[in-house]
Amino acid sequence: MGFPVWSFTKGRYRVRFSDAAGDLARCLSLRASVFRKDASADDRDAFDARCCHVLIEEVTSGRLACCFRILPMSSGLELSGSYAARSYDLSKLQSYPGKLVELGRFCVAPEVSDPDILRVAWGALTGYVDKEDISMLVGCSSFPGTNIAAHVDVFEYLFANHLGPERWQPEPKAAHTIPLRPEGRHSRIDGKEVLAAMPTLLRSYLMMGGWVSDHAVVDTDLDTLHVFTAVEVAAIPEARKRLLRAVAG
Repeated sequence: MGFPVWSFTKGRYRVRFSDAAGDLARCLSLRASVFRKDASADDRDAFDARCCHVLIEEVTSGRLACCFRILPMSSGLELSGSYAARSYDLSKLQSYPGKLVELGRFCVAPEVSDPDILRVAWGALTGYVDKEDISMLVGCSSFPGTNIAAHVDVFEYLFANHLGPERWQPEPKAAHTIPLRPEGRHSRIDGKEVLAAMPTLLRSYLMMGGWVSDHAVVDTDLDTLHVFTAVEVAAIPEARKRLLRAVAG
């Protein structure tokens, strides 16, 4: 699969796939400001050279409002070379027959609070998914901080409602993992409150029929907890597909 070179404008934003030498540097700066709280920090890793980088810029100012990267894979056999495979045993998913894309390093500029950003980003992904006949999107959904107590209700809600199918379920691999539902805990939780506290990107995954691993990984490098997340394109409601396709024209 090659990387596309195209763009579209929706409202205040222009979406484009990286096509200039300075694009990665701009993405790295935004990523560092979000993930490392310092725009001058180094957020580069070995995956950047293998990925396509997507930029969402404000039309009037040209400011980078959001970015993310995508790593295409022709089948589940290539998952062993994904970013997620560093933390999760994805052996079961290696038998997945369709094309996959790993979505990573998704971030929005701290000063931007426009909910349209996510809609435009998913519109861009939808265009790519359609063009390349992608069957599954995968990634790691991050929670701020490494204190499990701050997210225990969300984790239990995910365990009760959005676990992945056993045939695809990732196994623990990272040095420090946490079960989404600790043994003996079976509390009643308010679904609306949990959804409000959930990371926006993960919430949108779930709205499209996405699922998660049964455990979280402690990432001390980025000071986050994250869960493996996937959505099969065939499971996305048709009405939502139509809306997302309309975003990218």
